[in-house]
Amino acid sequence: MRGNFCDIHSAADYIGPGAIEVPIYQTEITDIVRRNSIFGQRIKQVPATGHPSRYFEETAIPNPGTAGFVNPRNIVAPVVSPTRVENAVPLKAIVAQLNYNLFDMELGTQQKQFAYLQAKDLVDTVSGVMVTHDVALWNGNDTSLSNPTTTQYYGVTGQIAAGGNTTTIATTASIVDGLKSTVAQMVANTNFAVRPTAIYANPVLLDLLDREMKTDFNVVLETVEITAGFRVKSLSTQAGNLPLIPDWSLAYTGTPGSGSAVLPAYIVTEDLIEYHWLSDPNPRIFQLGLPGSLASQYVVVKFGAPVVKGASYAHYQVLVDR
Repeated sequence: MRGNFCDIHSAADYIGPGAIEVPIYQTEITDIVRRNSIFGQRIKQVPATGHPSRYFEETAIPNPGTAGFVNPRNIVAPVVSPTRVENAVPLKAIVAQLNYNLFDMELGTQQKQFAYLQAKDLVDTVSGVMVTHDVALWNGNDTSLSNPTTTQYYGVTGQIAAGGNTTTIATTASIVDGLKSTVAQMVANTNFAVRPTAIYANPVLLDLLDREMKTDFNVVLETVEITAGFRVKSLSTQAGNLPLIPDWSLAYTGTPGSGSAVLPAYIVTEDLIEYHWLSDPNPRIFQLGLPGSLASQYVVVKFGAPVVKGASYAHYQVLVDR
């Protein structure tokens, strides 16, 4: 028998005596793509009152300095009143469209290899809307609630920073001490009963904090469960044990350890952060009529916007230099 080299110009992986091998793939597609974040699940979801969604915020009780002690035989009651502020948040829209080509769908049906693919792609499109939503919850680039400047959300980080509560932990200062002292200042507020509920930061910053605790104090932080089956480290503070929640969408600048990196952390009171939704807090799917191309079209829509109540007193931005 004489062997010959041959060029194979087909889809076959191998052609030989008694064998033709064609490429066949696993019917499951490996998928660990990021989807919903924890932050969006822990803040309040409330129906919007309209567009914009309006609410009142009480900023002070009747002035304690005015309502004071008087002569019991000559009672002169001063007139007092609480201080309330009207606020509003404009609603925003997130939209995505998915088109299924009739020819490709029928071809996939006949091959019977990825029977679930149409449903998966639709679910993934919804997940894509939620990822956009989750990232914009923190980082939306609008700069005002009263006068919107972009179509994105006014992100929570921007609202907290605009509230004025920002502090910096220097390169050589303790991250743990800086966070704990900031929480103590918040709890010590004489005008508001502030009780922060969590600390959010990029996982890299929380790793630095964990290393500091182990190196300086030989302590391993305790863990707490924040949602079913999801546990995180916690930090003992004057507001109790606050969960240290890693959030990949909270970006940092520079290279940690270089001295020029800035890693932000956010001490938040989650009960005062709301997402005002229209019609439904979840994305909704609408199927459009078939166009001339016979493609099936689906549009995913989500209406709403986040608002940080008490931005100037119930939350804090901590910038860690490293």
